[in-house]
Amino acid sequence: MTDRFAVGTEMMNVADALARLEERLSPAVAVEDARLHDALGRVLAEDVVSAVNVPPHDNSAVDGWAFCRADLPADGVLPVVGRVAAGHPLGRPLPEGGAVRIFTGAPMPEGADTVAMQEDCQDRGESVALPIRLAEGDNARSAGEDISRGTVVLHAGTRLRPQELGVAAATGRSSLRVYRPLKAAVFSTGDEIRDPGTELPPGCIYDTNRFTASGLLRALGAEVTDLGILPDRFETIKAALAEAAETHQMILTSGGVSVGDEDHVKPAVLAQGSLDFWRLAIKPGRPVALGEVAGTPFVGLPGNPVAVMVTFMLIARPMVLRLMGAARTDLTRYPVEAGFAFRHKPGRREYLRARLAHMDGRLVAAKFPSDGSGVLTSMTWSDGLVDIPEDRGDIAPGEMVDFLSYADMMR
Repeated sequence: MTDRFAVGTEMMNVADALARLEERLSPAVAVEDARLHDALGRVLAEDVVSAVNVPPHDNSAVDGWAFCRADLPADGVLPVVGRVAAGHPLGRPLPEGGAVRIFTGAPMPEGADTVAMQEDCQDRGESVALPIRLAEGDNARSAGEDISRGTVVLHAGTRLRPQELGVAAATGRSSLRVYRPLKAAVFSTGDEIRDPGTELPPGCIYDTNRFTASGLLRALGAEVTDLGILPDRFETIKAALAEAAETHQMILTSGGVSVGDEDHVKPAVLAQGSLDFWRLAIKPGRPVALGEVAGTPFVGLPGNPVAVMVTFMLIARPMVLRLMGAARTDLTRYPVEAGFAFRHKPGRREYLRARLAHMDGRLVAAKFPSDGSGVLTSMTWSDGLVDIPEDRGDIAPGEMVDFLSYADMMR
């Protein structure tokens, strides 16, 4: 079969890797209708065109009195000829030279174009004294001021947040066409791996990568099937991969794709698909294995727990989002001040675990003391990653660096 991931053996930078993923991946999930209440976190599969103006009518932005600015006399006093509340229009044009009591959100009567705030007015019962300094249109909102009928308010490929649901509701939509959640299978391999809560024999370790990887996938909106821990046996792994490929749109694992005698994931993938190692010029992180099992994308992340999280956020995350139908997978880079010194050899991109602090109005990044890929607690200590590009040299305290937030990378 054609390997959509094959790229050769050259060292590749992160920007090129992301560009290739963008070119080669497309949505792998079907489309369905979802009620607004059920659409949070889903990816929109249609452009949403508003059938209405928002707001649908001219309305007041404040509590006060509505009037026609051209009718305001020099003394600012007008007779009060009516009352308008939200949901209760006046029902007739505003009489010339009159004012109406009006409340926030209430529709402006025909003929009224300005609203005076009640705290600036003198209520005299049958008349009201209005401030004469107001300009025409003050405190009045026009129909369609937010959204005009016929405009695209949400674009296909948008991952829906609460604010997008609110915009859809404002246009009268009760449901949206969205992509179904991506079904992802996750497993660990290794005779030395044990589930938390079980006895830990000598020479064994508790499984962490399966839980962090599953959590990262769920944070992006994927539906995760945990296949557990598979023993270091070729036929068992091969059968598990084949079964997962039939019912999932992505398979993800960590470790087990090297060339050791007990690394059976690689031959099990190759027996029913294809596999390519992406030699990414990054730290932490070793080669990321990308391939297909019977047409289902496969991702093999490094085995070290920090490298698992970093390579997931940088490579697997945009893969997942693209397979889910998302149009944008880029991350916001925040310029912050380095609160540390760091020796960096150009040629490889490094991601430093860091936390942010406010210092005299400046946002300063503090670096975790250890750079080890096995120190998972560094990921709970830090807020995100400082990105040191391939062509940058040593970092001195006070220099500006780019910061990638975990909060952004997990949504």
